[in-house]
Amino acid sequence: MVVFHNFLNNLLRMYSDSMNTTLRFAQGAGPTNSSLTIGDLAERTGLSTATLRMWEQRHGFPSPRRLDSGHRRYAESDVGAVLAVLRRRDAGVRLDVAIGETTSAALLDVAPPAPSVFAGLRRLHPHLATHRLKKSTLLALSWAIEDEFCAKADRAHIFGAFQAAKNYDPAHDRWVELARVAKSAFVFADWDTEEPGSSPVKVPLALDAPMRREWAVICDAVDLPVALTAWELPGQRDVRDRDRVFESIWTVEPAAVRDASRICTQVVAAALPHDAAPVLYDLAERPAPGMADLASVTSMFNRVVAYVDRFGGR
Repeated sequence: MVVFHNFLNNLLRMYSDSMNTTLRFAQGAGPTNSSLTIGDLAERTGLSTATLRMWEQRHGFPSPRRLDSGHRRYAESDVGAVLAVLRRRDAGVRLDVAIGETTSAALLDVAPPAPSVFAGLRRLHPHLATHRLKKSTLLALSWAIEDEFCAKADRAHIFGAFQAAKNYDPAHDRWVELARVAKSAFVFADWDTEEPGSSPVKVPLALDAPMRREWAVICDAVDLPVALTAWELPGQRDVRDRDRVFESIWTVEPAAVRDASRICTQVVAAALPHDAAPVLYDLAERPAPGMADLASVTSMFNRVVAYVDRFGGR
């Protein structure tokens, strides 16, 4: 599977545009405050390190930053989150529910939304390969993902970032159908107002939102996880729409897909907390191991080639 994943990455490079534009992009939001060891967190919360590791393994909480050495590092906010879980548990709430409630409350009421899916994946998963793709190739890859993953995954949470409403309009009917088979479906663009309860749910992006420059198709499902995200390079006002170039990442790694989904859901939570709450709860757990099966990735690749061949000359 890894070999095929790398093979497809290499083939995508064939469609990449060898531009001389210099990418000036900050990966992440600055220095991290994750400085506590697991021993520090255990001492501050009264739990054993074994219990903290067990919670992380079973529930994906607390979620540490990993050093290159593999050692865990926690933020000060993790202390409060663990203590909040303990208070809920001591009040009689089941542990997994207490963790889900605490995670949702933190994202809804305290933490600012992570504004960039692309930057988040670059920061959290620096090993993922990037490709400079023209919009026409990116569109082909997106359609293939929608056909092979979003439309066929079992009870998936799906997300689509379209930058502008005019880009979503041609895809509206397609995404309405995808939303019918998904557990939840959200689309992001420069709409003036949100549409809670719509199908898919329309989430407006603020004027200064970095996601207004991003493209994304994400399918978070146990059986068919996949994430595609891309950031439009600046300085392309005079470039034909289909030839605009994006710095792109795609992956079928469950952990990376889950991180991309969490970032999208945090953005939803800032505008539509009621719609976001159940999804935040679902995404609080660590994703199942493994990745999309070889047959699904093969089918996706075949569709990419077909779409590029069909529309590449336009």
